[in-house]
Amino acid sequence: MSQNVPITVAHGDGIGPEIMEATLRIIQAAGAKIDIETIEIGEAVYNRGNNAGIEESAWESLRRTKVFLKAPITTPQGGGFKSLNVTTRKMLSLYANVRPFKAYSPYVETKYPDMDLVIVRENEEDLYAGIEHQQTDEVVQCLKLISRPGCERIVRYAFEYCRQYNRKKLTCFTKDNIMKQTDGLFHKVFDEIGAEYPDIEQEHWIVDIGAAKMSDTPEAFDVIVTLNLYGDILSDIAGQIAGSVGLAGSSNIGTSCAMFEAIHGSAPRRAGQNVANPSGLLQGAVLMLIHIGQHDVAQKVQNAWLRTLEDGVHTYDIYQEGQSTEKVGTKEFADAVIARLGQSPTKLKEVTYKPSSTSMQLGSYIRKAPAKKELKGIDVFVHSTELPTTLADKMLAVLPAGIKIDAISNRGIVVWPHSFPETFLTDHHRVRLFPTSGLLTHAKVAEILGNLATAGIDFIKTEHLCAFDGVNAFSSPQGK
Repeated sequence: MSQNVPITVAHGDGIGPEIMEATLRIIQAAGAKIDIETIEIGEAVYNRGNNAGIEESAWESLRRTKVFLKAPITTPQGGGFKSLNVTTRKMLSLYANVRPFKAYSPYVETKYPDMDLVIVRENEEDLYAGIEHQQTDEVVQCLKLISRPGCERIVRYAFEYCRQYNRKKLTCFTKDNIMKQTDGLFHKVFDEIGAEYPDIEQEHWIVDIGAAKMSDTPEAFDVIVTLNLYGDILSDIAGQIAGSVGLAGSSNIGTSCAMFEAIHGSAPRRAGQNVANPSGLLQGAVLMLIHIGQHDVAQKVQNAWLRTLEDGVHTYDIYQEGQSTEKVGTKEFADAVIARLGQSPTKLKEVTYKPSSTSMQLGSYIRKAPAKKELKGIDVFVHSTELPTTLADKMLAVLPAGIKIDAISNRGIVVWPHSFPETFLTDHHRVRLFPTSGLLTHAKVAEILGNLATAGIDFIKTEHLCAFDGVNAFSSPQGK
């Protein structure tokens, strides 16, 4: 007899405790072999002055069990509180967020009865790094950081997922027509790694029209791989058009740890009323059971859940007059699933979960030899309400010999040496400087900034303009 698997459980906030209690009752009734370690995270921890929302002892449990079943939590607005979901994913390097979406028509109302797609979302990078600064009175920034290792890991995982689960097509979503460096890297890596998987159909969509297509014709897609922010937005759209965001669970997979959850939030307005649908968290728990090798239990739970939907026993969020037979609360829904353990659906497709005969071939990141890096110029960001012509004159008067202003832009659009009077200006300018010949040096950068400081020009930040192996690795201002 196999030993119990230790898992860490957090009951969360809002509806979290209710749906977790229902979920645990169902999987334990189905025979899940688990030993539960309970931790406290979320709102109560934030309110004790911990901006991370998690105590050190909780990290110890997560790193020991390496399996985390988490109910939704509430992150307080403002005040420097960090998203615990993002923190957990990054601290434990849970780089792959896998979210399956399937229609259960006609038992759950949907316009897309053939929908069956999976979104594989990069989970650690992008704007979700949360690196933000106020730079001037009028402008704040959020840094979008994309790394080659991050792109390679998630893209390879998506291709391996397709092979392991017999998925035929992988679609990449980016916005690299605008963000040519960041999203461009993701697309480039997709093409590079895709060459190793000729058996899988591959395509790329720009995310805006791709999202429109997915919303209108989700059956056109099989598996989608994309960056963090796009994946978050697309997942909620996919959940909603499949029938309900409340039915979707997700897995967060890393090299050593994994977290399983519903994709929805804590819904505090519904807390304590015994009305919440536990299905999203239950779907996360099914993914967890597969992950820990208890495929038979996962299969029993999923088929009982499908039979419950098929029998019309529904919570308020998916209840349909004429289709549903009984409107039930959270506890009663769990009771209904438990009563059907060992049964299978008769009209919805019965599931069969078996251990894969092959493991995912994810490998490890191999750092390439460094490229030849050359410092071509520098962008100096300046806080100024002066006209661009005035700012240019002031800077030209103090720049060291051999340094020229290439352009001044405002929110990315060129405003010097030419501009339109219709262009609205903020107090945040980017001044692009190049040497008149040769390359720039760090010593010259320091001289430039020293001269600007002496002249009272308020520079906020700088960005080096580099070439790697002779290829410029920076974007041009719009309008230049």
